[in-house]
Amino acid sequence: MEEKNVQSKTKELSTVKAVILLVISILGIVIGKVVLNGDISVVLIVDAAIVASLCMIWGIKWADIEEQMKENFKSMTVPIVILMCVGMLVGIWITSGTIPTMIYYGMKFLNPQIFLVMACLIASLMSVMTGTSWGTVATVGVALMGVSAGLQIPLAYTAGAITVGAIFGDKLSPLSDTTVLAAAVADVDVVDHIKYELFTTVPCLVISLVLYVFLGLQHGDAAIGGAEYTEMMNTLSSTFNINPILLLPPVVVVALIVLKKPTVPTFFAGIVVAFFLALIFQGVDVGTALNNMASGYKEATGVAVVDSMVLRGGLSSMFSTIILVLAAGIFGAPLKASGTVQIIVAKLEKMAKNEKQMMIMVGLLHMILFIIVVSYYVSFIIIGNMTKDLYDKFGVSRKNLSRTLEDTGTALAPVIPWGLSGAYYASTLGFASTWDFIVFAPITYLSCIVGAFYVITGLTIARADKKENKEAVVK
Repeated sequence: MEEKNVQSKTKELSTVKAVILLVISILGIVIGKVVLNGDISVVLIVDAAIVASLCMIWGIKWADIEEQMKENFKSMTVPIVILMCVGMLVGIWITSGTIPTMIYYGMKFLNPQIFLVMACLIASLMSVMTGTSWGTVATVGVALMGVSAGLQIPLAYTAGAITVGAIFGDKLSPLSDTTVLAAAVADVDVVDHIKYELFTTVPCLVISLVLYVFLGLQHGDAAIGGAEYTEMMNTLSSTFNINPILLLPPVVVVALIVLKKPTVPTFFAGIVVAFFLALIFQGVDVGTALNNMASGYKEATGVAVVDSMVLRGGLSSMFSTIILVLAAGIFGAPLKASGTVQIIVAKLEKMAKNEKQMMIMVGLLHMILFIIVVSYYVSFIIIGNMTKDLYDKFGVSRKNLSRTLEDTGTALAPVIPWGLSGAYYASTLGFASTWDFIVFAPITYLSCIVGAFYVITGLTIARADKKENKEAVVK
């Protein structure tokens, strides 16, 4: 029933009108955010209003746009709940002394010269083991940002290193939802998909690590010690009861994620454990712990660097991100309700003359769609289902499709400030926008470039095997 509705809507628009809607959507964001530097949530809503008005002028019913809006909001329910859990988790992990303990030990044992490399590798290991880039950023990511401030390493460098590690695992972990989804929509084995992803992901990680070695050399003369370092360490140890037992919450979270438990209950378990540790080890009362979960840790130490590490978190810290997520849902509704994407895909199918053109077009199309709808669950499914037969037609393996989806989606996500990942990374790591640090996260933009290079040169491009061809014929 749903497919019939989509088909009837797409017939109401011509290709020219669909392209106009797409161009207006992109220009609206560029002008509103980049040129005018407007608030991105407002820009998205205004842009959606303009596109929706054109849709209605051209015959698309408001009821259809409204229905799509509801569907978008429905799909965002779990991510919003996760954002709320993350805000509370950071607030109570600081209150319990968990994050201060991680910062304290990190400052004590990590050398400034190798810190960025280690930060990237730690985040990579965490993300691969757990399959969650968000969990990585919210736990070890927050702690590493605190260590960075203590070691006087530019926070933008560290945020970039954390992002690279988080994305590395998100692309390659068999526990990652994006990894599983990309393989599923392309109808390829998830292990084969991960092996094929190594060709684009590993070079990007290596290039990133080389960058961090170079940036780390700038801090080669930095000495761990001195009055300022001593003041920070003393402030942390005097403000919080530093104890290895306080590392229990992240251990619990990692263990539950590895056991493939749902994200929300897992985060809640980490919150509950930290809550009781706060009462036992930090001596706070129940009311204070609850208030810090709501509005973040508020007890200033008087030392600016330490305050920048610990005065954060809380449910309220996620409100602007949640508003942005809802604005993105409004923004994508008229484009999806009008069938714009389906029209563009059908047109590109007719334009492709060979496999290279086809794969480049699919990559560009997915990138454009992802930038607009900023949801893997939408872009992967739409582009994957609509284009996978083209790979059979041109005799190339569908592993190329699943890899393209991740290179132009999973890796690109933090670059888009109005997307779920972009907003989440920025707010969790303490930045106004990911654009403030994304240049130091090469994997986010190099994945697209390396993937396109392979397509153009033909390197690593797998041909369809007999099994795939046979399955294509049966279908």
